[in-house]
Amino acid sequence: MTQINDLLANNRKWAAEVVQRDPEFFERLSHRQSPKYLWIGCSDSRVPANQIIGLMPGDVFVHRNVANLVVHTDLNCLSVIQYAVEVLGVQHIIVCGHYGCGGVAAALHRHRHGLIDNWLRHIQDTQEKYKAQLVGLSIEHEQHDRLCELNVIEQCINVGQTTIVEDAWARGQDLTVHGWIYDLHDGLLRDLDTDIGSMADLTARLKEKD
Repeated sequence: MTQINDLLANNRKWAAEVVQRDPEFFERLSHRQSPKYLWIGCSDSRVPANQIIGLMPGDVFVHRNVANLVVHTDLNCLSVIQYAVEVLGVQHIIVCGHYGCGGVAAALHRHRHGLIDNWLRHIQDTQEKYKAQLVGLSIEHEQHDRLCELNVIEQCINVGQTTIVEDAWARGQDLTVHGWIYDLHDGLLRDLDTDIGSMADLTARLKEKD
């Protein structure tokens, strides 16, 4: 139990430090959350959303799953997107992957891990779609890195194709989808230049893939 108790002790220390800096912080936070950002990221423990973008609790709404996938049959992810867009009124949806993603590696090399193989099949579909581009990379880690990037780009498109986001754009809501990737080696985020802020942007992005 020592390790668990250490976590509780860390929590008390953290809370005390926050109150010391801002005595009213938790009182304000308890009444409402008003984030401008929805973060859809990987479950990897090395990629904590708030910390790497320097935001406090209450500033970013977060959904994480293995390999940061947005699947149209995943009611969990769709419910998060709907709540963020329609209730919280976020202005930005950030899909963030990371280099060195184990889920992407498993999909790339067709490794078998059990139930999760069915989830990672979505990445294998992306791999097949961009097969010509990937086989043109001779070094294995370059293929892995590029598939991590392509996976993020595909998920941004998937976000834009949800009825939730399409309806938001139709009613004139200010909402943009962004694709980023995080590098574990230097702690830096890289913009993949995939901003989608309207149906016209989405249509243009889809034409680029054809």
